[in-house]
Amino acid sequence: MSEAVRSRLAKAWSLKWLGQTVASVCWISSMLAYGINSPGDMLQVCAASAWLLANIATLAAADAD
Repeated sequence: MSEAVRSRLAKAWSLKWLGQTVASVCWISSMLAYGINSPGDMLQVCAASAWLLANIATLAAADAD
């Protein structure tokens, strides 16, 4: 296994990364479960999605650390 893959796996299993990723997925899920009925709901989905994408981008860049 390459060093880059090990670095990404270590980052993915870190409590900080897992906690933030689970929180963002739960936020998106709750918004979808309760429905998107207003512009504010859509903004919440966008915010949670941006948070999730930022976490994924952090993981993708883990080999550069």
